[in-house]
Amino acid sequence: MDHIDRALLAQLQQDATQSYAALGQAVGLSAGAAHERVRKLRERGAIRRTTVDVDPAAVGSAVLAYVMVESTSWMGDSAQEFAALPEIVEAHVIAGSASVLVKVRTRTTEQLQDVLRRIYAIKGVSGTQATVVLETFFERPLSPLTETGT
Repeated sequence: MDHIDRALLAQLQQDATQSYAALGQAVGLSAGAAHERVRKLRERGAIRRTTVDVDPAAVGSAVLAYVMVESTSWMGDSAQEFAALPEIVEAHVIAGSASVLVKVRTRTTEQLQDVLRRIYAIKGVSGTQATVVLETFFERPLSPLTETGT
């Protein structure tokens, strides 16, 4: 991936609805060349999907919590059980005192409590520790312009 691919990714993260002409102009390519580069980025998996960034409060999911899930057994094979809970928007197998870290969005703390109850019902789960977010300073996508490890 070269600097032009990274610049294209940064442009698409800002506004994925841009025309190929606008993308090309922003990075110094023709519309056709920009289209071809974007197509190749999709084929290689650098672009996983195109999506819309929805304000959680606007759709009734203002409560954000991170939940550390403790277990009595390996949880690496339980992805489907976590994915079956629609309020869980991210789930990660982690190292440390807990086995899984999940990001949960609900309308109310009562609904969060219900999600915790359903997490406890997953085989192997022995405990949870929830941290409710009071305010989010910022959230940012991964910057394709910053190359790590160099």
